[in-house]
Amino acid sequence: MLSAGLLRNSFKGAASAAPFFPTLLDQMPNAIVVFEAENQQLVYVNPAAESALDLSRKSLEGQSLHNLFGDNELIKRMIEEIKAGHASAQRQEMVLHSLPGSIHQESIPAHVVVASLEDPSLIMMEWFPIDQQLRSERDERVTQQVEANKQLMRNLAHEIKNPLGGIRGAAQLLEFELPEKGLREYTQVIIKESDRLQNLVDRLLAPHRKAHSMELFNVHEALERVRSLVLAEFPKGLRIIRNYDTSLPDLLGDREQLIQAVLNIAHNAAQALSEEIAQGIAQIELRTRVARSVTISKQRYKMAMDLHVIDNGPGIPEDIRERIFFPLVSGRDGGSGLGLTLAQTFVQQHQGFIACDSRPGRTDFQIQIPYRRQEKAL
Repeated sequence: MLSAGLLRNSFKGAASAAPFFPTLLDQMPNAIVVFEAENQQLVYVNPAAESALDLSRKSLEGQSLHNLFGDNELIKRMIEEIKAGHASAQRQEMVLHSLPGSIHQESIPAHVVVASLEDPSLIMMEWFPIDQQLRSERDERVTQQVEANKQLMRNLAHEIKNPLGGIRGAAQLLEFELPEKGLREYTQVIIKESDRLQNLVDRLLAPHRKAHSMELFNVHEALERVRSLVLAEFPKGLRIIRNYDTSLPDLLGDREQLIQAVLNIAHNAAQALSEEIAQGIAQIELRTRVARSVTISKQRYKMAMDLHVIDNGPGIPEDIRERIFFPLVSGRDGGSGLGLTLAQTFVQQHQGFIACDSRPGRTDFQIQIPYRRQEKAL
């Protein structure tokens, strides 16, 4: 983190010279904002903060810190300590949440520094995300989980499919021998249930069997397909917001697999929004951005597609949040528990990662898939 002392002289009289802030801060990799001590109105935002908040300096300057991160008690206490002169700097690890409907819509686990400046009317806040280490640990767990899932699928194929074939065949033979037609209803139950279990196993094994169909394709065209499919099933009460970065390059991958992965997530979201749909306030946001210098499964990539599927539903039940990508885990009565497992498998097959941040009123599924072969041309 920066030393606040390096910045004190730079911000001497800064409130009256906002257009002439030193270029030093513009070059810093960590997000930095400077705000007035009394009303906490932002007077300076560096490019790293613009990127972290996904908002321009013009739209941020003049906003209050409260509009960004809500009523954060930790930040408030740190500011009060600085204003009271008890310390020149305060440091704390925290999650920077935003208010519903505020201009910033992310939750950022971060290391935060609040520091005084030479001008006592100004305070600086600096932060950097601490999710990289958490993501690395999570990626390792996910990789292990996917491998365990694959082994589970193979075991299911061996332990279930062969006996099912025998059961179904025996039921068909028995059906021919039964004298009464009414009794054949029971053999039909056996046959149909055997077919249902066979279909379940086939669906579990499908992503591990199918070969990739790799091609360059427009991600937004794929998302438009998802959007139209979801709205066809939920035509009233649901709004799907397009928040696309049109500068996104074409992605090298399996177009149909990406459509299926995003459709599984969006469809789950729409089903979870039943109450909001009835009230006419349900919404799902499809957001795309370019992520730069990302690390996925300990591999560094120059660029990646960053895709978010965000809904304003009740959130994922707390008791299954850590297990939502496991096979056969579902938060909905009648759900197969396969949608997110398949989505995770498809994304993993593209060397990407999928994660979820959920709380009441906001569930955010994030998918990152690296640009690999295109990197030399970019």
